[in-house]
Parts: sequence; C-alpha cells; structure tokens
Amino acid sequence: MEIKILGSGCANCTKLEKVTKEGIAELGIVAQVEKVEDMQKIMSYGVMSTPALVINGVVKLTGKVPNKARIIEILKKELDA
Repeated sequence: MEIKILGSGCANCTKLEKVTKEGIAELGIVAQVEKVEDMQKIMSYGVMSTPALVINGVVKLTGKVPNKARIIEILKKELDA
C-alpha cells in the first residue's frame, strides 16, 4: 500500500502523518508512507485544502485530521478493495 500525506508541513499535516502511521501499526499492514510538501505535486492531485491523505494514488481525505478510528476504517476499506 502506498500512502502519501499531502501538505505544507503544518501542524495538521504532521498530525495526519502520525495518526496514519499509528493506524498502519495497529492493523499490522505493510505500507510506504511519504510526505509530499511540493505544492505542484499536491495540486496535481486536485487537492485545494491540506492536509490530504492519498492511498494508492486516490485522494481519500482532504482538509482535516481524522481520529485514528477513522483512519483505520479507511485503511480497512483499501485492504478489502
């Protein structure tokens, strides 16, 4: 699973990365997490508000930091897909 955290490096972007990594660890899945701070790359995903969560090239969440339970729910859906 390839996961990208899109954002400028703000506090919310850091929180999203932390919560995502916690969810990955709790589920025991293998995932590559990458932070993307380049605005051109962020805009190439059509994202206008950060932070954003991209899983396997698909934007799953923008403009907010969900709790760990929500992240786990999103990750499980990806595993089942």
